[in-house]
Amino acid sequence: MKDKFLIGLDLGGTKICAAVVDLNGNILCEKTLPTEVWKGEIFIIDTMEKIIGDLIKKFGDDGSKVLGIGIGSPGPLNREKGEIIFTPNLPFRNFNIVNPIKEKFGIPVYLDNDGNAAALGEYMFGAGRGNQNMIYITVSTGIGGGAVLNGNIYRGNTQNALEIGHMTLEKEGPLCNCGNRGCAEVLASGTAIAKEAERAVEEGVHTSLSGYEIITSREVFKEAKLGDSMAKKILDRALNYLGICVANVMNCFDPEVVVIGGGVSRGGSIVIDKVSRVVSKRCFKTISENTKILQAQLGPYSGVIGAAALVIAESKRNDESTPS
Repeated sequence: MKDKFLIGLDLGGTKICAAVVDLNGNILCEKTLPTEVWKGEIFIIDTMEKIIGDLIKKFGDDGSKVLGIGIGSPGPLNREKGEIIFTPNLPFRNFNIVNPIKEKFGIPVYLDNDGNAAALGEYMFGAGRGNQNMIYITVSTGIGGGAVLNGNIYRGNTQNALEIGHMTLEKEGPLCNCGNRGCAEVLASGTAIAKEAERAVEEGVHTSLSGYEIITSREVFKEAKLGDSMAKKILDRALNYLGICVANVMNCFDPEVVVIGGGVSRGGSIVIDKVSRVVSKRCFKTISENTKILQAQLGPYSGVIGAAALVIAESKRNDESTPS
């Protein structure tokens, strides 16, 4: 096993990131390309295969040293069949994403929810190390999550547990891509923050955000730190909803630690501080006082390292299920 390596692939609504990872969770080489979702399923599969092929070639290997390929994808999924059933931010519908890649490279391929994969990565190699009960929440284009309970990934009855982004926070709130209204994703994600900023600019609100041709959550964080009142208001609203979301999850699972990752988490201490304040008001006191809320340690690589960690977990599970 010492000379074996892993490939992790994090499939997102805006980008596809893949990496060659060693068994200690260290990235040896990586590559990222835009998802370009409007080009459809086949284009995205081709992009994934190109990235994987380029990494194997760059690493100077024919694939024989690769223990497996792990893919983290938004759900819902049929993990056992390797299918993406439906996801609001990608064009896949009941599409088997595993078989084409397995057939092309002749390497074991494992699929899991991107939240589960990132949770596994932080649990094995990041902020969750040393804990048995951890919740991971990723806040980026959308919002997802994963749970490690008693040392094992919790997937639920249909293998689609912890779809945190589609928790209803406002019953008559904005329409979400999933078809529901008032989801956490449409109120607290990076996309939601950017949309609120765009709306303010379009309505002629006096704000330094109007100086940007394209606004993402990054610009909102930047201008809030520089003192722009509208940017501060937008972040306060979104992070308040995120805090409510975190408090609800903590009340359900009573974890030792909640790890927050994704692009929004990299907005700095403002994120953890605001979420912690909201949690202290809305979560059961015994739980909130005994749960740490931490920023993900693996940064932008939680998902891709987590996808690689999925290979380790699945290989171990397969070994344990094989009769001796």
